[in-house]
Amino acid sequence: MLELSVALPINVQNGGLFISRGVGRHPARKLRSWEIIFVEKGLLTIQEEKNVFEVKAGESLLLWPDRRHVGIEDFAPDLRFYWLHFEIELHRTQQANLAIEQHCCVKDAQYVITLFRQFLSEQEKLQRNVALEIILLLILQQLSLSTEYDDKTDEAGAAMAWKAKQLIHTQFHLPLSTSQLAKELHCNADYLGRVFRRTFHLTLTEAIHRQRVRAAEKLLLNDSASLSEVARRCGFNDVGYFRQIFSKHTGLTPAVWKRRYCKEHINSG
Repeated sequence: MLELSVALPINVQNGGLFISRGVGRHPARKLRSWEIIFVEKGLLTIQEEKNVFEVKAGESLLLWPDRRHVGIEDFAPDLRFYWLHFEIELHRTQQANLAIEQHCCVKDAQYVITLFRQFLSEQEKLQRNVALEIILLLILQQLSLSTEYDDKTDEAGAAMAWKAKQLIHTQFHLPLSTSQLAKELHCNADYLGRVFRRTFHLTLTEAIHRQRVRAAEKLLLNDSASLSEVARRCGFNDVGYFRQIFSKHTGLTPAVWKRRYCKEHINSG
């Protein structure tokens, strides 16, 4: 009989599969453990401290312990992702053999899914065994082989994001959307949305709304401009939707904003 003593530098806590119902968002929390998230389907948008990540199908995200993370968008109806919490025994002095990017595109996504499913199957067993740590190590090994977002990609993405921002600044009054901006810039809409959020920490839709609200604030200072005219000139076809977005960004309805600031502006002119 071969008898082995296996000492691993990691300790698994638990794992699971999240299947969205299209409601709610990832809670705000700060854990003492590491967490791996692997998205099988859909898109997960999550913020760790000041960094915002858009994790799409086939990508993984490594959340650090003692860092606050929170979902900043509601779960998409088609979202499915695996998650796994673990601890690392940092007092050990063995040489590190794996280098894992925090956010990466997994090379063999199907194999990683198979490993997560095997992990969940082992987790269901009444008697805990070392298989959980071994499977986790295999998952981490796969992530270490994955494609990182290198500096050249970041530079190209940032340049594309700035072009999109300039288009929003000059064309906000026109019918504008992520797909239209991507078409104008000859790129993929998902890619453009991802690099824009990474560069400016807000979505393209939020950026369009902000620009339109800024323009509306100036137009509302003109006492002769009706609400429907202001909405139309700022790119809103629906006055009710204009009121909703304006209130969201300023905390005031357009009418209240106009009453509060129009007279002040005229007197100071």
